[in-house]
This record gives sequence, structure tokens and C-alpha cells, in this order.
Amino acid sequence: MEIDEIKKLVSNVEGWLDDKEGELLYSLAKRCAGKGVIVEIGSFKGKSTIWLGKGSKSGKKVRIYAIDPHTGGSWYKRMRRHVWSLDDFEKNIRNAEVDDIIIPIVKTSEEAAQRFDHPIELIFIDGLHEYDRVKKDFALWYPKVIDGGIMVFHDTIGWPGPKKVVEEFLYKSKNFKNVRFVKSVTFAVKAKRNSVGDRLSNLEMLLLKRLYEYSTIHLYVLRKLCLPRPVRVVGEELARLLWHGG
Repeated sequence: MEIDEIKKLVSNVEGWLDDKEGELLYSLAKRCAGKGVIVEIGSFKGKSTIWLGKGSKSGKKVRIYAIDPHTGGSWYKRMRRHVWSLDDFEKNIRNAEVDDIIIPIVKTSEEAAQRFDHPIELIFIDGLHEYDRVKKDFALWYPKVIDGGIMVFHDTIGWPGPKKVVEEFLYKSKNFKNVRFVKSVTFAVKAKRNSVGDRLSNLEMLLLKRLYEYSTIHLYVLRKLCLPRPVRVVGEELARLLWHGG
């Protein structure tokens, strides 16, 4: 099965993408009809890029523009660690045999957006995670996404920046419908204007996402506490009841 093969393929690629999140990217890329290109903001060493690439090759073979300066994010800079991930990125996408449809752009999101003129059918935003930077990524790339195109954000649970952006600009927006989440990934379909029903559905999904986040945090705490086993088991089962999408 291709999904199992991809899991093995990416298991040795450094990155922070869960397999369920990877399967989502694969599915979304596979569904692209070729009305626009696929864009990834933040590629690092290619884990998410491979999922997108494999999905695209199983579908219409839509080109993927992988944008990353490959010099590391804010955390690396604060730790004064030198990072250069392009060599590993190129090696990994070549080993995965998806390099023929992936176009690396070694620039920041802002630099790349200035001259990027292709319509976008699917975009995965996983760049810098500070609120102002995620908000800027949204502002830069949203106008380039076609109506009916999909915007996807990583780390929207546990990271204040991406979480706040998707709540403000996806879940509570009049320009997105079918907002959903898988693990820490939130995605939605761009629309000229959604309906009242769409907005109510989006808010319902936001409530479920908050319950999921609350339950996952408390499940983690329960596992760390030295509670009697029966108490811990009951607590974990209650948390799982709220674990929508997990």
C-alpha cells in the first residue's frame, strides 16, 4: 500500500509532521485538479514535501513550489545554531522520487510572494510560528489562492501564533467554508462568501477543536501524574471521548 510505503520513506526524514497529518496532505494534493499549483511555506528537510509530492503524483501531477530560505527558524536563531537544510531537502525529495514535480524556492515567504504569479489550488503554511509572521503569511498568499482552493496551516494546536490566525481568519471568516482539522493541522476551502450555514458549521468545528486541544493537554498531564492506575484509566477514557479527530 502506497501510504505505508510513504510512512517508511519519511520515517528517517527529520521534521515534526505526524503521519495522520501527512496522509491529509497526500489526500489534498491528490485531489488537486490542476486549476492552480501547490505551494508549501516552510519545507525544512522535506518530510511534508514528500507527502505532498506523492499525493500529487498519484493525482494530476500538479507542480509544487517548496519555499524555504533553509536557514532555520526563530528557535535556531535564538539558540545561535547554524542551519542549512537545502542539501538534505534535495537529497530527500530525490530519494523519494518526487523531485521532478517539486520546484524549490530558496527565499523567505515574503521574498517569494513578491514575484509569485501562479494561481494556487493548495497551500500548506508551516513557516515561522510567531503570530505576526503567520498572519503575514496569510495576508501575502491568500489573494493568490483560487476560489475553491484550500489553505492549510500546521501547528494550530499548542502554538499560539498559528492557532490565533486560523481562529481569526478561517473559523470566524466569511470567506472560508468546510473548516476542518486533523491533529494539529487546520484546513479550509476558500469561498467568495460563505453562507450562514457554513459559518455556523465552522464555529461548531472550532468548538470541537478547542475540546480536542483541551482533552489532549489533559490526557498528557494525566499520563505524567503519579495517580493510582484505576483513576488514571478513567481519566484517560474521559479525555478520549473528547478526542475528536485524534
